[in-house]
Amino acid sequence: MDGLKLIVGLGNPGREYERTRHNAGFRFVDALAARAGARFGVESKLFGETAKVEVAGCALWLLKPATFMNLSGKSVTAALRYWKIEPEQALLAHDELDLPPGAARLKFDGGHGGQNGLRDTMKLLGHGRFHRLRIGIGHPGHKDRVTGWVLGRAGSEDEILIDRAIDAALDVLPLAVKGDFNEAMKRLHTVKP
Repeated sequence: MDGLKLIVGLGNPGREYERTRHNAGFRFVDALAARAGARFGVESKLFGETAKVEVAGCALWLLKPATFMNLSGKSVTAALRYWKIEPEQALLAHDELDLPPGAARLKFDGGHGGQNGLRDTMKLLGHGRFHRLRIGIGHPGHKDRVTGWVLGRAGSEDEILIDRAIDAALDVLPLAVKGDFNEAMKRLHTVKP
């Protein structure tokens, strides 16, 4: 399988959403850009902000959709078309209710699990054959509390755990970029004591 050419961080634009749980995907690409010394610039034809970085000797586009989460697919599909990148060469980083803070998991294909950014992207692509980085934010315990939970900010302890998960994912990213997803998964999914 090919390596990665595009990493999309899913989130909501605007200052009021900046450090919310739902913006874990934005936080991932922001951290990656910061490590690479890259800056995001507005790219209106792609309905988002983009940056170019090099990871493991490979050029990689980063994208933060400027659409709201439930319309992320518009930006993702525009970028895939514009840069002539196959969905299989893209990684979408997003918040994951079904994982505890501190956990991050790589996955290829599958359903959207109720994540609206994935749902919209899959609707527009007609499939889910792309890579995902699921960043754990934990679950509030009841489905009626999910909206307030994802749009709220994590407590300081969870915040540290989410940042730690992002760092762990960044550490295995060079493997994924080169197409060695199995090794990247093995390292990321093996919990360190």
